[in-house]
Amino acid sequence: RAIVERSVVLAHRLMPAVTLHHRFWPPGRPLSLDYPQRSLYENLRLSAQRHPTRSMIVFHGASIDYASCLDRVDRLAGFLQHDCGVARGDRVLLYLQNSPQWILAYYAILRADAMVVPVNAMLRAAELAHVAADSGAAVAFAAQDLVAELPPDLRRTIVVTYRDCAGDAPSPEAPEAVRAAPLPLPASPAGAFVRWTDALAAGRRPDAHLAGPGDLAVMPYSSGTTGRPKGCVHTHRSAMATALMHARWGDWGDAPVVLATLPLFHVTGMQSNMNAPILLGATIVLLQRWDRDAAAAAIERHRVTSWGCITTMAIDLLSAPGIERRDLSSLRRIGGGGAAMPAAIAARLRELTGLEYIEGYGLSETIAPTHINPPHRAKRQCAGVPLFDVDARVVDPVSLRELAPNETGEIVVHGPQLFTGYWNDPRATAEALVEIDAKRFLRTGDIGHYDDDGYFFVTDRLKRMINAAGFKVWPAEVEAMMYAHPEIQEACVIAAHDERRGETVKAVVVLRPGAAADAAPAAIAAWCREHMAAYKVPRIVEVVDALPRSATGKVMWRDLQERESRQDRSEPTD
Repeated sequence: RAIVERSVVLAHRLMPAVTLHHRFWPPGRPLSLDYPQRSLYENLRLSAQRHPTRSMIVFHGASIDYASCLDRVDRLAGFLQHDCGVARGDRVLLYLQNSPQWILAYYAILRADAMVVPVNAMLRAAELAHVAADSGAAVAFAAQDLVAELPPDLRRTIVVTYRDCAGDAPSPEAPEAVRAAPLPLPASPAGAFVRWTDALAAGRRPDAHLAGPGDLAVMPYSSGTTGRPKGCVHTHRSAMATALMHARWGDWGDAPVVLATLPLFHVTGMQSNMNAPILLGATIVLLQRWDRDAAAAAIERHRVTSWGCITTMAIDLLSAPGIERRDLSSLRRIGGGGAAMPAAIAARLRELTGLEYIEGYGLSETIAPTHINPPHRAKRQCAGVPLFDVDARVVDPVSLRELAPNETGEIVVHGPQLFTGYWNDPRATAEALVEIDAKRFLRTGDIGHYDDDGYFFVTDRLKRMINAAGFKVWPAEVEAMMYAHPEIQEACVIAAHDERRGETVKAVVVLRPGAAADAAPAAIAAWCREHMAAYKVPRIVEVVDALPRSATGKVMWRDLQERESRQDRSEPTD
């Protein structure tokens, strides 16, 4: 028997990486999917036909059914086409926090045959200006408290007041932004700003829907080592792929109720909290921002069955006073990614809910997951196995030679969810995509391996990137912004350990000669908070006399990172 078992193991080791994990495939699931050849908007239309009176969105006390959502989407699409001049293939900015308006605007843009450009609501004016200029967007949806950050040359902006979709009386626990009354529109040329309610009231009907699977659908921006965010171009076909993969991988039940706490501008939230649920005809219980008490209350009140979250949200929920007395029994699936789930937290979550936290892995370039753990056989701190129709391998980063199980190299992926490339950046596209066995693979820039079962583990990064509570922070981008500080001569951004976020941003700076007193570390951090998104702001600022340099004059950021890592390891623990 032992000889037979060793022979089986040896045979599995000789299997290609793309099939090793098939032994642990979720029961009852096919190895390959038949992907609908239609636009994402059609998913909403079909779900509205099947479940017209079912609640599609529940938002801080208010509920909107599928038929009403479809009607609002169509009216907004008509307004975009007939009043804003949006045509097929145009790009439209979506600059809001989580809200029904975010979802409705997203699908209205698609219904108008245009492409959604989701924007992180934490971005400030300079960051937003780059996205608007690079994408060529002339029209935007923007929250009323964010309008001041918009570029002045946009043709039309539809201004959103969150309260308009929160019912007549928003729940008392709703965030202040949801309860806020409408603000005056900015002074501008006639018609440059229009209220969301007025756009709906115009009652425009859209032209015939022309977009198909090959049309532009959504373009999330992903930063890179050059310091400039790049648009990841996705068609309806690639976005549909991961939405369907999400919908088919796990057990959602007959009438899923999904708690949406991830930011919808991020591809994981967009697909797992919005597009997959709408494809399934699910109810989306939406929080405007993360609040552990509101999340626990929503699970109880609405009998939530599915919760997609990042690790830090799960940690925060478990630390809420009295959480063990909450009724979380309706949950049947919990999962997410962003950072590895600590074993102790996973055990606590399992004790509380009886469920395993199902980890996954994906990128903006793949519009969310390429890997997810099998629900019936999950491994801890593991990216999971390649999803339907995904070919994932590990290669030598230099030679691209394919490596065997348990050999460390760069993870590359091929599948139907791959982007078409970076917007207007053929050089970056060519660097990101390689051909292996006549297939187009994405170089993820992540270092890892797969084990004898075909499960993938991410262990390091080929790219220079900081993972702060699931938000990807690119040091070169932060450094480029910090050089605008009048007293900073040089800056090098690295990762520092953080108990809650996993990693946080640290800036090592050299000041200009005769720097003013306001160049103290705390003052520099305060300046950064005014000029960049909160998750990018260095939580630690260290002032030094000089940065380490190589013989060619390049800043040796790895030396600083290794020194920081050694300090983290040497700190005493309780």
